[in-house]
Amino acid sequence: MAINTTSKNKKPVRYRMHVKKGDTVQIISGRDKGKVGEILRTLPKLSQVIVKGVNVKTKHVKPQQEGEKGQIATLEYPIHSSNVMLYSNKEKIASRVCFTFTEDGRKVRKLKKTGEIID
Repeated sequence: MAINTTSKNKKPVRYRMHVKKGDTVQIISGRDKGKVGEILRTLPKLSQVIVKGVNVKTKHVKPQQEGEKGQIATLEYPIHSSNVMLYSNKEKIASRVCFTFTEDGRKVRKLKKTGEIID
């Protein structure tokens, strides 16, 4: 998979994503549509995320040492960040995110449907 680069300095583009590691999200499109899981890792250069229990594939792993057996490992693979939506555990509903400021001037993320503050 190719990483997008800018034409001038050939450095990878780092996309700004609406989700962070540890967020609870719901999958809104694709084979795993409707599943809810926690983000294990974000890949900002590819604009992708790895979600626990979503896009699970099996991989055959060869034995590394003599006497060791080969295994069939199940791994979560990345999906595009546009296919996930933040999820409220209290209201059990997915929502878009907006940014707002608290009384002490701190910028926080807020769910639009429920008004719940995430950060």
